[in-house]
Amino acid sequence: MARILVINPNCSEACSAGIDAAIAPFRFPGGPVLDVATMRDGPPAVYSWRDWHAAVEPVCRTIERETADVFIVACASDPGIEAARASTKAPVLGVFRSAVAAAVARAERFGVIAIVDASKGRHLAALRAMGLESRLAAEIALNVSMETLLDPDAARARLIAAGQAAVEAGAETVILGCTGMAHHRGAIEQAIGVPAIEPCQAAAALAVGMCVGR
Repeated sequence: MARILVINPNCSEACSAGIDAAIAPFRFPGGPVLDVATMRDGPPAVYSWRDWHAAVEPVCRTIERETADVFIVACASDPGIEAARASTKAPVLGVFRSAVAAAVARAERFGVIAIVDASKGRHLAALRAMGLESRLAAEIALNVSMETLLDPDAARARLIAAGQAAVEAGAETVILGCTGMAHHRGAIEQAIGVPAIEPCQAAAALAVGMCVGR
C-alpha cells in the first residue's frame, strides 16, 4: 500500500493535530496511508527566515530516514523544498506551491492570508519561481502567533476580515497561508463567498492522485 508522509516542520503537536484533521477526508479504504510527522527539533513555528532555515535540516533528515511514495512539507513557507527534493527520489510537495496550483486552476487571481508580514517574502519567492506573482491580488498578514491561530475562536474574525479584504482587492479564491489556519477554512469560505484553499488539503489531493494514478 502506498504511503504519503506529511512532515510538519515545526515542533507543535497541536499544529500537527490540525494538519492530521485537515487531511483526514483523503484517507479511504484501499487508498494510500497518510501519516503526519512532527519535527521535535524544529522551530515552534516558521515566522522568520531564521526559522525557515532551522526547519530545513530536520526535514531532510526525516526524508532520508523514512520510506514514502510521496513526501509533503507541511508549512506554507515551503521550507527547504529544494534541499528536500535532493534528499530523495520520491516526489516532494510543498503545501504552498500545491495551494497556488489549486488556486490558479480555479480562478485567474488569488489572495493569501499570511501569519506574519515576514511570510510575504517567502511566498513571493515561491510565486516568482512558479512564474505566477502577477496572479496575486493581495496578501494580508495577521501578525499573530501560532497559538492564536490554533485557538478555535481567537483569530477567526481577523481571518475572515483578511479574506474579505483580499476579495475586495480582486481575489477570486483565497489561500490560507499557514497550516495553523486549517480548522478555520469552512468558516472563512462561507463568510467571504469564494473558495478558501487549505494548503495541506491541496497537497494531499495531489499526492493521492500521484499514488492512485500509478
